Amino acid sequence: MVESVVLQKIISGGQTGADRAALDWAIARGIPHGGWCPQGRLAEDGVIPAHYHLTETPTADYAQRTAWNVRDSDGTVVFSVAAMLRGGSQQTVELAAQHRKPCLHLSRERDGEGAAARLRRFLDRHGIRTLNVAGPRLSQEPGIAGFVAEVLGKEAGG
Repeated sequence: MVESVVLQKIISGGQTGADRAALDWAIARGIPHGGWCPQGRLAEDGVIPAHYHLTETPTADYAQRTAWNVRDSDGTVVFSVAAMLRGGSQQTVELAAQHRKPCLHLSRERDGEGAAARLRRFLDRHGIRTLNVAGPRLSQEPGIAGFVAEVLGKEAGG
């Protein structure tokens, strides 16, 4: 039997929505977290709170933050409510391909109850210990945070 990979760190860019849901999930479970955020700790709701252990990039460019989080992880999961990705979430998938990093898109509409099992297979198949979590901001998909927390909770057994 193949042993399951144990996540050692969650990283994200700290934006509202999927990013913060993953960071909050890690913090609540004592799992190390981090990642890159734009200079000035910019997010749609203002400044990213200091309790998120994020490092600022040299510029306020969201694309740089996204690229560096993809680069510095073992793999990326992009969460969404909708089945189709757009904007920064789609860009994350493209950057993962450019960096030749494993990437998985999980959609609540498409994957539903099977999302956690898909995530576990992805983590095990690619030996991912540092997971980059990305997805839409809260204003784009208001239900995204709950989906991220639900899937991560099921994948980790609660």
